[in-house]
Amino acid sequence: MSYKIALAGNPNCGKTTLFNELTGSRQHVGNWPGVTVDKKEGGYRKNKEISILDLPGTYSLSPYSAEERIAREYLVKERPDVVIDIVDGTSMERNLYLTLQIAELGIPMVIAMNMMDEVESRGDRIDCEKLASLLGVPVVPIVARSNKGTQTLMEEVLKVAQSGQVPRELDIYEGELYAAIRENRLTEEQEEQVADLRYTYIGELVKQTVKKKQAVHAETKSDKIDKILTNRFLALPIFVVIMYLMFACTFSENFLFIPELPSPGVWLAGVVESLWGGLAEGVIGLVEGAGASGWIVELVTSCLDGIGAVFGFLPLVLVLFLLLSFLEDSGYMARVAFVMDRIFRHFGLSGRSFIPMLMGFGCSVPALMASRTLESDKDRKITMMITPFMSCGAKLPIYAMFAATLFAENNQTMIVFAIYMLGIVVAVIGALLLNKFAFQEGASNFIMELPQYRIPTLKSVLIHAWEKVRGFAVKAGTVIFASTVLIWFLSSFNFTGMCDMEESFLASIGNAIRWIFVPLGFGDWRASVGVVTGWIAKENIVSTFGQLFGGVSDEVIEAVSAGEQALPAITEVFTKVSAWSYMAFNLLCMPCFAAVGAIRREMGSWKWTLRAVGFQMATAYVVALLINIIGNLIF
Repeated sequence: MSYKIALAGNPNCGKTTLFNELTGSRQHVGNWPGVTVDKKEGGYRKNKEISILDLPGTYSLSPYSAEERIAREYLVKERPDVVIDIVDGTSMERNLYLTLQIAELGIPMVIAMNMMDEVESRGDRIDCEKLASLLGVPVVPIVARSNKGTQTLMEEVLKVAQSGQVPRELDIYEGELYAAIRENRLTEEQEEQVADLRYTYIGELVKQTVKKKQAVHAETKSDKIDKILTNRFLALPIFVVIMYLMFACTFSENFLFIPELPSPGVWLAGVVESLWGGLAEGVIGLVEGAGASGWIVELVTSCLDGIGAVFGFLPLVLVLFLLLSFLEDSGYMARVAFVMDRIFRHFGLSGRSFIPMLMGFGCSVPALMASRTLESDKDRKITMMITPFMSCGAKLPIYAMFAATLFAENNQTMIVFAIYMLGIVVAVIGALLLNKFAFQEGASNFIMELPQYRIPTLKSVLIHAWEKVRGFAVKAGTVIFASTVLIWFLSSFNFTGMCDMEESFLASIGNAIRWIFVPLGFGDWRASVGVVTGWIAKENIVSTFGQLFGGVSDEVIEAVSAGEQALPAITEVFTKVSAWSYMAFNLLCMPCFAAVGAIRREMGSWKWTLRAVGFQMATAYVVALLINIIGNLIF
């Protein structure tokens, strides 16, 4: 028999982790509030007839924010067979408020008391049987991230689904309050009264079922760590140092300050590049040996150039996102949002806006979706307009290509680190300008629970990194492959047939628009074409350059064998200054079409979407122009 099971709970209670364990899915899990921003659905791995749905994390069912509306509308209108309410055992007082609200809807429910390992490590004890008898619903202790107790949980869920047992009606309300709650017609005065009654009842529940070893206000390990990491004066310098070390592990040619010791990212990239160079030569040799015509050989070579230029950066993306995932799951990134609130408040935003921006380091699409967790319409719009300034994983190969080619004698780690920091700085300045001239509203309040520090599981970190690398590889095998074929055609033909690249359709298109970029220092038609193909997917810029500048030439293969992601021919077009200008422009300009589509969905109108794109393009042009002018004056 088929059943619909909904997972509900507070942000960061382990809901998505449990969803992944039950379904085998690989949804994003992070140790900060607001990771799930929409409904996710999958089949129970042991019985595909059981459908499990992961609702957005919410502290209550009061329909004020987007995630609260999504959760409430599903529970009230869809009426799942059972709700699994995930409760963080380390914060029962806060979590049980949502539990009572779900119970009042009269939907069959099972409580999953999560993070029992942390409860036990503190020396605390939760009497789940006593809590179950008081609430009239099963309460199952679990540890979602180690899959402990999930089998017992699902057995209880199936029992409740078959029996249709609903929670006991609470005897804490008087008169018509309970009916008003069920029908969602409480007045403002009644809402305050109901909230007081609920918290009083929760206090009694906790008093009867929880025994704490330490005093309520005893200092935890997380509190001690936060004295340093969120210190008023040390927090930002520590964040900058941590970010720099992360890039050093990815890009450094002198890892741990040891001369000529490559970082893990650089070493892996060298191996992959060498393998690809050998593979490319072998494939081209086979095609030529089979007696293929000249244009087929050129097409195969061009496709290998384009795709190889992207695949060579997979190890860098992998290492970077392994480290980012570790920071997310440890709970540190939530502290960064808290620290950034002090800065963002001066620019009209709250620190909560920094969470979508941090997600933007991975991919702009889920980052833009995460903006719906912001309660203020002004904050949502500004955040969506500046989030694409964060350097997503697709832009990383662009920087690595220029760093390896034009800045090989410099600190490549610092080059990439600086471009990432540029995105953050421009985003902050952009927020200030938008708040001052476009919205002119004060900053909204920032309230966010700081999760406990946790040592991330290897499984979770690997899943995160694999998600990013898989998306990168899939793009290379689909979108970028199709783009390379199209670029080869446009760069090899004109109206008279096959021709030299300089006389091709692509050259005509590039020459028609290159005047736009002349003031920015990169007026060559190939550079202009790269900007345009980057709007399809940012990785396309490297793929396009790989074709137009001869990716698998003898010179490049020699550089590849040395572990570099170099493309020597681009030095004919770019200087160091114009390379910086080009990187900055592609960092800040309109994101890929998929991200623009996400802006359209979240903004809800084409008018605001076009405003966002216009703001991004104007910002990119002005910043790139300033870099080119000032850079040439200095150097």
